[in-house]
Amino acid sequence: MVLLLTVVGIVLFVLGLLFSIAWHELGHLGTAKMFGIKCTEYMVGFGRTLWSFRRGETEYGVKAVPLGGYVRMVGMMPPARRTDDDGGRRLSRWRAMAEDAREASYVELDPEDQDRQFYQRAPWKRLIVMFAGPGMNVILAAILLAVLFMGIGVPQQTTQIGVVNECVVSAEVQDEVDSCEGRPPTPANEAGLRAGDVIVEVDGRATPEWNDANQLIRDSLGPTEFVVERDGERIPLTVDIIENELPARTAEGDFIYETDADGDEVTDSEGFPVYRMETVGFLGIMFATERAPLTFAESAGEMGSMMVGVAEALIALPSKIPGVFGAAFLGEERTADSPVGIVGISRIGGEIMAQGLPIADTASIMIQILAGVNLFLFAFNMLPILPLDGGHMAGALWEWIKRGWAKLTRRPAPAPVDVAMLTPVAYIVVACFLVFSVVLLIADLFNPVRLFG
Repeated sequence: MVLLLTVVGIVLFVLGLLFSIAWHELGHLGTAKMFGIKCTEYMVGFGRTLWSFRRGETEYGVKAVPLGGYVRMVGMMPPARRTDDDGGRRLSRWRAMAEDAREASYVELDPEDQDRQFYQRAPWKRLIVMFAGPGMNVILAAILLAVLFMGIGVPQQTTQIGVVNECVVSAEVQDEVDSCEGRPPTPANEAGLRAGDVIVEVDGRATPEWNDANQLIRDSLGPTEFVVERDGERIPLTVDIIENELPARTAEGDFIYETDADGDEVTDSEGFPVYRMETVGFLGIMFATERAPLTFAESAGEMGSMMVGVAEALIALPSKIPGVFGAAFLGEERTADSPVGIVGISRIGGEIMAQGLPIADTASIMIQILAGVNLFLFAFNMLPILPLDGGHMAGALWEWIKRGWAKLTRRPAPAPVDVAMLTPVAYIVVACFLVFSVVLLIADLFNPVRLFG
């Protein structure tokens, strides 16, 4: 059964990734056709074509390597400004690569389509076409997160007791303790609190929210009066609260993490943030949680926080490469915050399904990860380097600025920005991406990131 669930999780994640890629390319295709640009191919994946069909002038299909996708638009590169040989001189290797790319963008240009080329469109139209792909990823992420935050809801702690711990164990060693032998009972256990009790008062003060109860408990010490609701009846209890080392929290109940001299969070050997510890009142319970939907504003705030996190992860990506290489070839430990590829993210999907969690929890984790993938696709594709969408956008934006300046100074309109001259840079970027993808593949196969140990 575990194997079956793992396979189902992997398949679901692969399908989700393929849909995200197809959705991204649909943004390019739709806007390009809207502006009259001829599109000859709409493909999910690269390499050999596995399946395709033609409708009108466009071939739609799936290719063998699911590392992305593309929409082939004719005339992506503007015509050369000078003749190839410039008086018989041999082209430089850089220029030859640029001209090869230029020729490839005109291969499927028919005489009747001379005015349907990408470069001929106004810069603002080209910006829209190239932004539409990453923009579709943001839209998909927003839909997924709306379903998660406003539909399924997020776990929120309540004032109901979920678990009463039997004995006192410091938070720093709780994962290492298997038995309560020789350890004192927790105040909650000793006072007769039960799972299912709802804490309604602590020290004479009402606790309508979890944070109220939690903060009052942490601030208390010694005999403290409690009122709990059990089976519809209010029961007063006196609990002798003791001190214990627990993770520090803010006034809002959020955990506080250790930071270094630069203000960055300190992480352990597995890449998880380290809690700041403090001595506070200890009752010995775990509050129950329930799922509650967020408001639109709260959901938007959560999505904004995720976008910031994705941007930070993208910025930190180069610093993670040595760790991935070490995990792939040197047997080094793979940290929880290590980058993962398609195989790695699919394995994580299988791992989530195999845990046998409640359906809502499983769906929430998978939706959140898939939304994060789409936000990453947006941020990554917005980088202003070819062959990414951001590279083409940078060229169109620069041309727009040049045209605006020429109009302002009453000069002739400048020629289109020749992005073909950056083709060698694009080849270098693609080569680096492929090498990193292979390293990720090896690491994901033989030293994968594991969320559940």
